[in-house]
Amino acid sequence: MKTVFVNLYFVTEQDGSWTLVDTGVYGSASKIKAAAEELFGQNIPPRSILLTHGHFDHIGAVKELANEWEVPVYAHPLELPYLTGQSSYPPPDASVGGGGMAYMAFLYPKKPINITKHIELLPQDGSVPGLRDWKWLHTPGHTAGHVSFFRESDKVLLAGDAFITRHGESMMAVMTQKKHVYGPPKYYTTNWAEAQQSVEKLAYLNPAVAATGHGMPMRGPKLQWQLEELVRDFWTIAVPEHGRYVQEPAITDEMGVVSVPPAVSNPANKMLLAAGLVTLAGAAFLTMRNRNGKKKAEKIYTSERPFSHNRPLTDVPLTIDQEDPLAHTNNYP
Repeated sequence: MKTVFVNLYFVTEQDGSWTLVDTGVYGSASKIKAAAEELFGQNIPPRSILLTHGHFDHIGAVKELANEWEVPVYAHPLELPYLTGQSSYPPPDASVGGGGMAYMAFLYPKKPINITKHIELLPQDGSVPGLRDWKWLHTPGHTAGHVSFFRESDKVLLAGDAFITRHGESMMAVMTQKKHVYGPPKYYTTNWAEAQQSVEKLAYLNPAVAATGHGMPMRGPKLQWQLEELVRDFWTIAVPEHGRYVQEPAITDEMGVVSVPPAVSNPANKMLLAAGLVTLAGAAFLTMRNRNGKKKAEKIYTSERPFSHNRPLTDVPLTIDQEDPLAHTNNYP
């Protein structure tokens, strides 16, 4: 399902159960619930919600849906700071990409949400709860805790934003949905070396179908040769010539942002910037129109929360209580 400019996915099992992967932009909850009822019937919630990462366009409806369905939300440990209110993401870089989606990136929400009572860590063995034949893979670069999901039996890949299948910075591409393999969205990718390694990892799987966070699903030889081309020429195809994170990545850890490179000047053309603002306003109008106009109160949980997001991890030794709070900051431009 496409919500304005980003995709989410419904994944079913043979027993009729289902799982939701990502939750679209803000204001999408009613649309997602309607689609779920049409697909699976009324009052049949998913087993869980899986997040490829926590950028605003992938978690827009997660809080409302998790509250209503009372299901866990699974993510990588390195995404937890942005899903539990601890840290904002590194700021997007509106100076890269040369398109309307990039030029208005400075307007995109980057502050964390807090779904602590629902969040769960993906199992360390690579299995996916509720999806027996699937594995998750750590594919950082776009974000530190970005993950993708792969089903070996038919080589179906849910790549998130590790790579995408339309021009990530172009507003026109949002409307036309012309299919082509591209690297991750430039304006929101903060570690290009890791992004390149992640694309290599996914290409090595030789996927038969790739369903990504942006763009239409692709399959077959066209997907494979374009993915191979992206791997071969990643530093000229995917990476911008100049930008905030090109020479130096953002530094993050399990507590959130440690440091970011200095901001660069934005050479955005004023006309394109204005077009971006108009498009954003139109998207906001469409999403607001889908709301039912009634603000639903969050459910009150009278019993102890059944999830175990705070269980200790062998590969993440530090906790918020042990870390020096002065070592992390959100006071960056």
